[in-house]
Amino acid sequence: MSPVSMTMPILIVDDYNTMIRILRNLLRQLGFTNIDEANDGAAALAKMRAKDYALVISDTSMTPMSGVELLHHARAEARTSSTPFVMVANDPLEGEAAADRAAYILKPFTAQSLKAKLVPVIGAF
Repeated sequence: MSPVSMTMPILIVDDYNTMIRILRNLLRQLGFTNIDEANDGAAALAKMRAKDYALVISDTSMTPMSGVELLHHARAEARTSSTPFVMVANDPLEGEAAADRAAYILKPFTAQSLKAKLVPVIGAF
């Protein structure tokens, strides 16, 4: 596995702007600089169809398209089928719903617990 680029494109997907801000700040603390955002699964899917992301961090429960639905759509399309995902869940049941196709982390979390979850998905950094 090649070294992780701190400029790799990352997409944050959450319907709460506060959570997007928190995730963006945590990723910046970890050293990442190329961060896009979307407020729902449909908007995220459109961005993923237009740009290759090295990582998607998505909330599991959003409307109108949930993060789990986004993950299923992404896995079904050739361009996005292997894009690494980390799902952000409010409880273990939400996380388990996506666990067969993506890693997940439970809220709340710190920069260090996020890093610990990212390393197996994207590699050491």
